[in-house]
Amino acid sequence: MTSYTVMQFIDSIMLARISPEAVAAQGNGGVWVWTAVAAMYGIVTLVNTFASQNMGAGRPREAAKYAWAGVWVSIACAAGVILPWGFFLPTLFGALGHEPSLVGMEVAYGQVLCFGAVLTLSSKAISGFFFGIHWPKVIAVSAILGNIANLLGNYALIYGPDGIPEWGLPGIPFAPRLEVTGAAIGTLFGTGVELLIPLAVLLRPRFNHEFHFWAAWKPSWGPIKDLLRLGWAPALQNANEMLAWAIFMSVLVGKFGTIDLAAGWATLRYMHLSFMPAIGFSVACSSLVGKAIGAGDKDRATKFARVTVRMALVYMTCWGVAMILFRRPMMEVFASAPGEDPIALARMIDVGSTIMVCAALFQFFDAIGIVYSGALRGAGDTIWPAALTVILSWSMIIGVGGALAHWCPQWGSLGPWIGASIYISVLGLVLGLRFESNRWRSINVLASSTPPGGD
Repeated sequence: MTSYTVMQFIDSIMLARISPEAVAAQGNGGVWVWTAVAAMYGIVTLVNTFASQNMGAGRPREAAKYAWAGVWVSIACAAGVILPWGFFLPTLFGALGHEPSLVGMEVAYGQVLCFGAVLTLSSKAISGFFFGIHWPKVIAVSAILGNIANLLGNYALIYGPDGIPEWGLPGIPFAPRLEVTGAAIGTLFGTGVELLIPLAVLLRPRFNHEFHFWAAWKPSWGPIKDLLRLGWAPALQNANEMLAWAIFMSVLVGKFGTIDLAAGWATLRYMHLSFMPAIGFSVACSSLVGKAIGAGDKDRATKFARVTVRMALVYMTCWGVAMILFRRPMMEVFASAPGEDPIALARMIDVGSTIMVCAALFQFFDAIGIVYSGALRGAGDTIWPAALTVILSWSMIIGVGGALAHWCPQWGSLGPWIGASIYISVLGLVLGLRFESNRWRSINVLASSTPPGGD
């Protein structure tokens, strides 16, 4: 689960050699694309739930049908939703009031990601299948190789024939210097590698014998309907949360200028390195909870959730401590563009270091919310968390954050970040209470899903 985040982090680090504006453009372009992708992602992640519960119930061939259902949903959503969204991006970014040079880079980065979204979504559907059948090492290997491909593609297409002369690194002859656009293409190249490897593994005879995977490739309405039936709530939850964060960064933080945007995105890149592995814990928890429930052992599902929460708490709390102790050196990594105004870079470091303290303080609560959200999803409890996320994100990220940006402008972009901190802390605590209330024990996902062999 760290894979895509590391790709984005590498993009940001390498673009920091270009300018703070390039870092801000990559962040804004990516977050608005993910506002559309996140909704579809909320549907395809349910492949994990259905695959794991069918495995727990001793129905492995049904698991393969849900993997293919996820792929077909990905193709349909990419063609029908995300591609049109890419053509709307110039209008969107033009309306945000950013500097024209920033808008051009935002559009370029975002459109490339939109055009390659089918790779991203299909990769997540196949990953969900492997997580559900408890073969996560395949995805780990593909993630590592995908990141290597992304790094190489980035270097060739961001810097082109120039390379990084101050580091003594040569350029790539005949490669175009595409800067922000090159970073987006490199990300898609890495995502494609990440998709091809598990597909190659699925060609092994063992999978055809046990899962009849390739025999199940034709679109089957039953599994697709199940994903949509249970997945609409996570889709709403993901899209709403990404929309709130997109408005938060592009509008509330963006009103304070490009330097605040760059500092905010640098902070978010470190946050991603903290919470994306925790989302990996969450995915594992969802798979384990789903398999235990499929086998009829709900007490074991509770134990899995609590153990996973403790693991995530240790990891993310350590990150929070690091973000406080090393905040300035960590921010200096993103303020490294040669030839940039040193006063602007110093201000970026100052603003980012302050925001890093704010972000560090909610790492504990974020770990609780992330893992318990996965546990609830594995149990099929998706509607209540979605409604909670909608209410809290708009009242706190946008409401409180917007109020502080308006009434306390002397605080700069720290005001909106305080609103976001309150949101993450409250959401984590309430999701934890929801799981521990045991309301999910009355949900039976398999009882209402397509019967074995049904279409």
